[in-house]
Amino acid sequence: MNQMNWPAVYPEIVLLAMACVVAMVDLWVTHPKRLPTYLLTQASLAVVAVMQLAAFNAGDTVYAMQRMVVADPMGHLLGFFATVAVMISLVYARPYAAERDMLKGELFTLSLFSLLGIAVMLSANNFLVIYLGLELMSLSLYALVAMRRDHADATEAAMKYFVLGALASGFLLYGLSMMYGATGSLEIPEVYKAIGTGQINKSVMILGVVFLVAGLGFKLGAVPFHMWVPDVYQGAPTAATLLLGGAPKLAAFAITLRLLVEGMIGLAYDWQQMLVVLSVGSMLLGNIVAIAQTNLKRMLAYSSIAQMGFMLLGLCSGVVYNNTISAANSYASSMFYIVTYVLTTLGSFGMIMLLSRQGFESEEVSDLAGLAKRSPWFALVMTIFMLSLAGLPPTVGFYAKLSVLQSLVSTNVTGYLVLAVAAVVLSLVGAFYYLRVIKVMYFDEPADASPLESSGDVRAVMSLNGAAVLFFGILPGGLMTLCVQAIVKALAT
Repeated sequence: MNQMNWPAVYPEIVLLAMACVVAMVDLWVTHPKRLPTYLLTQASLAVVAVMQLAAFNAGDTVYAMQRMVVADPMGHLLGFFATVAVMISLVYARPYAAERDMLKGELFTLSLFSLLGIAVMLSANNFLVIYLGLELMSLSLYALVAMRRDHADATEAAMKYFVLGALASGFLLYGLSMMYGATGSLEIPEVYKAIGTGQINKSVMILGVVFLVAGLGFKLGAVPFHMWVPDVYQGAPTAATLLLGGAPKLAAFAITLRLLVEGMIGLAYDWQQMLVVLSVGSMLLGNIVAIAQTNLKRMLAYSSIAQMGFMLLGLCSGVVYNNTISAANSYASSMFYIVTYVLTTLGSFGMIMLLSRQGFESEEVSDLAGLAKRSPWFALVMTIFMLSLAGLPPTVGFYAKLSVLQSLVSTNVTGYLVLAVAAVVLSLVGAFYYLRVIKVMYFDEPADASPLESSGDVRAVMSLNGAAVLFFGILPGGLMTLCVQAIVKALAT
């Protein structure tokens, strides 16, 4: 029993218990806007967020569940950000869902279960636990995408996501099985030790890594495993799109780091080359194809592909000529990038839901026309989000891109310098479609000149979201320090 160490998984236990409580309580809720269910869900998430933050501040790395689970600062910090992301998503989603007959207990219960899957993935120290968390998260998200059963686009998006998600899970599981066959262990630290001995079948390992990278590439939405992203982002109800495009990105980053860095850094020469191909392909295709999009959600989907490509650059430069001296800074820059991207994408999709109303989906770029005349404040907030995604100062997106580029340049390797130049050029290409949104908001005439209405909580959270993107752009040091601390302690164990 001593090896179970229950306190290490208290946040997950609370999350599981409250997900069940929320599902039961909602059966007796008659309020048209599901206020009791909503408040109970947000209170549960707030408690979990506080627990994660307290565990991070403690700074301990604890193993639990027969060493199948590791509770370390990186998992706690990403868990805190994921929980806050779900809280913000539900604030934005509630008015939108209420107008589309989606505001049911299932929305809140599935959101909690998807977060539970994310939490399991973040604390995984074993291949089986990673897969368990991945499937729990994925199955919840499949159901969320399909919540509008009477909507043909949503049903089609759910089918595409389910079929391709099952295929990617198969890739990942096959890769994990090959790693198990080559090393004889399911524990990530034991796999690391086995690779370090140099007495394993290298061919089997490389083939396993190929399947692993393919599965991880799908979860990140990187080229050439991106085909589901535009269709699912566009077809899913925007509330589901936000729950899909926010917190799960943190989980995908975490298992990429757990598997490739903590478990297989001895094979870094091989998987870094694969990530370079994924990264360049994602930035190239994402930025160029996004220019042609008129649908805002589809444009943000291709933007997501390009952003994930940029994030992968940090993971590509951690090991140089078998030297890991720059690993912590490289991986911390990627972690900072993914956290700030999620912060920005929450606001971007939140704004789409804010502009939508019953019978009208504000999904086209042209639907933002004249927003500055209808609501100067929200136009300013949306401008901050677009500038951040484009990587322009003084927003946090600029510093996030700069930190990744610094990790490449600091290697002093010609190939990485070329990668950095290519990343800058492709970012300049991508700036076009972000600036186009700003141009439409400020210089085009609105089709509907009526003032923009929104509930108080949405207005407050949206304003705080925009302020956070600006604040962390002007003063990024604190957040970057937290990311470095989390990565250093993760690598030390």
